[in-house]
Amino acid sequence: MGHTLIIAEKPRAAARIAAALADGEVIKKGSKGVSSYSLTRKGQKIVVAAAVGHIYSLRQNDKKGWVYPVFDVDWAPAHEVRKDGAYTKKYLTALKAAAKGAERFVVACDFDIEGSVIGFNVLRFACKKKDGARMHFSTLTKHELEEAFEKANPSLDWGMVEAGLTRHVADWFFGINLSRALTLAIKNAVGMFKVMSTGRVQGPTLAILCERELEIKAFEPTPFWQLELHALVDGAEIVALHAADKFWKENEATTAHSRSQADPGIVQDVSRKKFEQAVPPPFDLTSLQSEAYKQFSFAPTRTQELAQTLYESGLISYPRTSSQKLPERIGFKEILKGLASLFPKEVELLLGMKKLVPKEGKKEDSAHPAIYPTGEKPKMLTDQERKLFDLIARRFLAVFGEPAVRESLKVTIRVGEEDFIAEGKRTVEPNWHTLYGPFAKFEEVLLPNMDKGQEVSVQSIDLLSKETQPPRRFSPASLVKRMEKENIGTKATRASTVDTLSSRGYVTGDIIEVTELGLQVYSILTKYSPRILDVELTRQFEDDMIRIQERKTDRKEVLERLRSKLEDILTEFKSNEDKIGKELADAIRATNRAALVIGPCPVCGKGDVRIIRSKKSGKRFAGCSNYPECSNSYPLPQRGNIIGSKKPCPTCNHPRITVKGGGRRPWRMCLNMECPSRERKEENGGNNP
Repeated sequence: MGHTLIIAEKPRAAARIAAALADGEVIKKGSKGVSSYSLTRKGQKIVVAAAVGHIYSLRQNDKKGWVYPVFDVDWAPAHEVRKDGAYTKKYLTALKAAAKGAERFVVACDFDIEGSVIGFNVLRFACKKKDGARMHFSTLTKHELEEAFEKANPSLDWGMVEAGLTRHVADWFFGINLSRALTLAIKNAVGMFKVMSTGRVQGPTLAILCERELEIKAFEPTPFWQLELHALVDGAEIVALHAADKFWKENEATTAHSRSQADPGIVQDVSRKKFEQAVPPPFDLTSLQSEAYKQFSFAPTRTQELAQTLYESGLISYPRTSSQKLPERIGFKEILKGLASLFPKEVELLLGMKKLVPKEGKKEDSAHPAIYPTGEKPKMLTDQERKLFDLIARRFLAVFGEPAVRESLKVTIRVGEEDFIAEGKRTVEPNWHTLYGPFAKFEEVLLPNMDKGQEVSVQSIDLLSKETQPPRRFSPASLVKRMEKENIGTKATRASTVDTLSSRGYVTGDIIEVTELGLQVYSILTKYSPRILDVELTRQFEDDMIRIQERKTDRKEVLERLRSKLEDILTEFKSNEDKIGKELADAIRATNRAALVIGPCPVCGKGDVRIIRSKKSGKRFAGCSNYPECSNSYPLPQRGNIIGSKKPCPTCNHPRITVKGGGRRPWRMCLNMECPSRERKEENGGNNP
């Protein structure tokens, strides 16, 4: 009798599945660093083997070469398709070996469309099977894995399989064809070869960023004035703004200023208002990414990586979920008891409640609940993993709390003939704040007790001149949130789209700023091929994915419709190819020239300090563009990517650079060899101030 083969998505998941299902000893077998696990359960022999994510990739099936349009694709082992896929070969070999002699096949990959595609491809290509059983679990805990195995669906989740296959092919169609179109437009127009990229999600996301960037660049600040009162009440200082808040005419501000020259001020009114602050819902992936960015400045991709590690360690539930629901079946009390050693006071409080009812949000996910801790105690975590685990655990505790009670205080103070408003905020009953612990950060503005008719001692009334500010740029976290709102991309891929735009040179910075190249690509495509940037096309596709999962339409119909639309886009593009290519080439040249500029020359004040490569030695150095009138120059590191700083050295006013690569972490330095900051480099860990 043959064995049962369980196919896991990742090696760590395979190890946990084997340990959970074994009645006795688990035998670990392996070669070339790849392990599989043999065990017995209820007299049945089981082998657990792991993929390592996608070990099959799409490739061009015809022999037309590097052209567009191309729609003939098929699946092949990743190590034959991608340069970065070589490591998958040994896992594929191990899976094929584990499949020999197997009688039953069970897919235990993550229960989402990516996991479904991974499992299906292993089944049909490596195991030569058309179908298999499917385990469905949201945590890698022993109890849930045992239940998922015993109650495995006898067939694959075909809705998710079909949706996943459709998404992969659609993304290949758009990504390959549009990226080749951009690249070949430049090559055919001017003979320059520069790989460019865009795609079904990448294009609309760039459009969102560029629209904000252009809004910022076009912004013209409007001046306004404010009056700010500084006063003392029983020795405590208070600050209040004029009741009008902003004055849009300077003469009105100066008139009000002159009418408020008096001492003391008199309290005219004291208004207190208590309000409830709602308990936050449990985390879905997007809200976790937003909160981790707010609390720890973790980029969304980093949060996703850390959450995946915590999941594979059995500490939290599956993180790539859009749910804000916590079903009672997960066992609230058992989880809390597991967390008791970490949060004793909070758990004692919650277990003393008559009933545990979590505050839930509106968002649902048919595959998984919201993110929650399993109750298993962490053992060896990195600092970042510990921070994210604590955040998730604290959020789980908080959802069972009572609404917090906050109080706002508004005090009106008359000074001369003008009224000023002082506003305070404080927490009266923390409730869920206590459970959320250090992550419950809310503004507390405490005002001294004041009564109507009370005098306050005026210290000064300042006339402040200000300007309105442009819209804020997106952070990686706020962009992911905006992408979710626009329904473009998936919860699993949105964060990586942000990273892709950065790697292509379209955007830069932790607070996302669109580069000149990114703006030019957007401008050129808007002019000649605007549908590449169309958010609506991507949004409609996401709706189609849901309909495929629900078996209301099929893969063939959706792909035929997408292919037709893409062919129309490419026909329009082809008619403007020469213009697009020439304008993109100009944008690339300008970008390359700008990348060589480090900063203004501090010696002559007329030229720019630029990166120059010596014709004789081939070595690079920095020199003034005003040569030979100015001979100012600096030596440069010969390894790594050099990026000029927008701000000169605060110590000596000479240019600064950041060096990335060269086998070390990014480091900053002043180019002036005699600058005192260079002597402090070592004590600052390689980063000059």
